[in-house]
Amino acid sequence: MAEPGRRDTTHPLQAGLGLLILCALCPVVAFSAIYSLPSSGTDVVGEVKYVEARQADTLLDIARRFDVGYEEIRLANPGVDPWLPGEGTRVQIPTLFVLPDAPRKGIVINLAEKRLYYYPPLHDSSDQERQVFTHPISIGREGWETPLGTTRIVRKDTDPVWTPPKSIRKEHAEKGDPLPDRILPGPDNPLGKYALRLGFSGYLIHGTNKPFGIGMEVSHGCIRMAPEDIELLFDIISVGTVVRIVNQPFKAGWRDDMLYLEVHPKFVRIGDHKPVKWLDLSQMVETLVKVSGPERDNVEVDWDKANQIAKAATGIPTVTGSRPHEQDRSETAARHIPPEDRKYELLPEWAPH
Repeated sequence: MAEPGRRDTTHPLQAGLGLLILCALCPVVAFSAIYSLPSSGTDVVGEVKYVEARQADTLLDIARRFDVGYEEIRLANPGVDPWLPGEGTRVQIPTLFVLPDAPRKGIVINLAEKRLYYYPPLHDSSDQERQVFTHPISIGREGWETPLGTTRIVRKDTDPVWTPPKSIRKEHAEKGDPLPDRILPGPDNPLGKYALRLGFSGYLIHGTNKPFGIGMEVSHGCIRMAPEDIELLFDIISVGTVVRIVNQPFKAGWRDDMLYLEVHPKFVRIGDHKPVKWLDLSQMVETLVKVSGPERDNVEVDWDKANQIAKAATGIPTVTGSRPHEQDRSETAARHIPPEDRKYELLPEWAPH
């Protein structure tokens, strides 16, 4: 049974525990990521923002203020110390998103980017504007992976009681950190105040009493959200809402005839070495070819730039191609080299071992 557990004390971020606790206690001004759903043929929402760090800020403080996860803000700001970015440091806020390749209905969870998207249903009003809500999440860590597939919300619980399954109680006992049979609602309950139970037995979308872990692979398979985010969704999501869980490290989409590529790497630990980025670039090619559509020969993709975007893997959508205007189509078609006529290889440092 997959239920959230306490923070894994072997997590590589343990050296920053003191700062993490301070982050959890800091006042939060949440930024609600709610966007007008673009018209058909447009797949990108939001804009990249920039802020200057204050003296006491960590990247986690800034991330929570703008409703982004830890890995998202860290990847978007390579070279910035996550614990002490420094007063006046310019911090990039990754609030530009390519919508996942999935039906824009109900809940879509992309494990690769550790982010949830919710598309509320339209009501009777014909002039109602469609919207998409998006929030960072935490997902299952290695050995406790969050499952892929399609399910539904089957129950909504306020102040849930957590009954840790035997497997999790055993794990904690072996670490000298035994758990009780039941944890009642309150500050020690890792489910937080709200829980949405999925049709996958034992899996939930829920809050947390440790919001500093949002945006990481730290749970026992459940999907954790910041307390303010789950509270917002809990009030508007109905039992029966469809939930699609996908894994799309490469996303591509259109905005204003420009083709954007968004890349989220997987971090793989080999032995006792530091985790390294791993990406299958063949998936990138497939994604770009698919989103180019049936008129692929009229779409100019800069494949060298696509490789650079993949190598940087900042998680921020970046233009890598375009759809020319009608008068430019013949010239573009002549310059276009179809992907199947080119050679693509995994970058050596990302090659699977």
